Amino acid sequence: MSVLHLKIPTPKGDVSAVWHPADGPALVVGHGAGAGMDHPFIVGFCEAVADEGIAALRFNFPYMEAGRRTPDAAKNAIGAFRSAFETAGDRSGGRPVLGGGKSYGGRIASMAAAEGMPAAALIFLGYPLHAPGKTGQIRDTHLYDLTMPMLFLHGTKDPFAEPKELAKVIGRLGDRATLVDIDGAGHSFERSRKDDPRVVGASLAPQVAAFVRERL
Repeated sequence: MSVLHLKIPTPKGDVSAVWHPADGPALVVGHGAGAGMDHPFIVGFCEAVADEGIAALRFNFPYMEAGRRTPDAAKNAIGAFRSAFETAGDRSGGRPVLGGGKSYGGRIASMAAAEGMPAAALIFLGYPLHAPGKTGQIRDTHLYDLTMPMLFLHGTKDPFAEPKELAKVIGRLGDRATLVDIDGAGHSFERSRKDDPRVVGASLAPQVAAFVRERL
C-alpha cells in the first residue's frame, strides 16, 4: 500500500511524518537521537511492520525537523510524540495505538506514556537504559509506573543496555515486560559494519507482530 506524507502540528511547530497504512493496530515510531525518520533502519522497520498488518507512523522530533542533530528539552519531544500519537489515533479506525521507537525515540514514548499517553503497548528497539559504561546511572524509574505491556528488543552487545542491568529492570517489571535478545547485535542491531540498516530494521518486524498478536 502507498504511504501518506503528513505534517503534524506540535507545541514546537509542524513536523514531517509518514503513515504506513495497514488493517491492524497502529504503532507510532520515534527515531533515534542522531538520525531522523527517514533513516533506512526506521524506514525498513516501518515498511516491514506494515507488511505484518500493523500500521506505522514515523515522524521527526522538532529538533530534527529544524535541522539540528542534538535533542533539546525532553518536554518538546514528549509533546511531539503525543501529537503523533493523536494523529495515529485519528487514522486507526478505533484500533489500538501503540508507542515506541529506536533508542531515544522509545525512551520518549515511555516518558509520554508515564505522563498519561494511553498507549496500548510500548515497543522498545534498543532501549537506552544507561550511557555506555555508566551502569550506575540507570534510566528506569518512570518505567515502573507503566501498566501496559512492553516489548524490549535488545542486542546482546548493546553498550547502552548491559544484559545484567536490563535483566534487573525486566525482573522488576514482571509480566508487563517481554524481553527478546538478539544475539551478537549492537545498539542498532547490527552484527557487522556491512549490515544494511534497512534490512536490519525490517528483520525486527516479526518479533513485534508476534508480541502484538499475543498481548493485544
